[in-house]
Amino acid sequence: MDKKTFKEIKKKLLEQKKVVEKGLETVGKKDDATSQDDENFNSRFPDYGDKEDENAAEVSVYSDRLAIEQELEKDIKDINKALKNIKDGSYGICKHCGKPIDERRLMIRPTSSSCVECKKRLKGEN
Repeated sequence: MDKKTFKEIKKKLLEQKKVVEKGLETVGKKDDATSQDDENFNSRFPDYGDKEDENAAEVSVYSDRLAIEQELEKDIKDINKALKNIKDGSYGICKHCGKPIDERRLMIRPTSSSCVECKKRLKGEN
């Protein structure tokens, strides 16, 4: 992969990271007590009041926030892993077979850690 493509992918990853971090900030707060990295957040529990319907709404919103938080934490973890791999020179190599991942796949999904063939095999599509 040429330097221009690496640079473009890194830029995409950094842009994605900003978007995901903003999303995480809307549903929770960074958990500084347990983690030095930017992958661990705690969802905020809403406080609408003490009535039964308000309590039900709080639980519903909190449940939604937890699901969103978990998905966004997974995304930030994948982004950080890809950025680390770029830095250490192992980016773009399939973690299963060790072959290069197609550049087109990486341009579409920069956090990919497996080639199309291995991904299909893992999903049972072959």
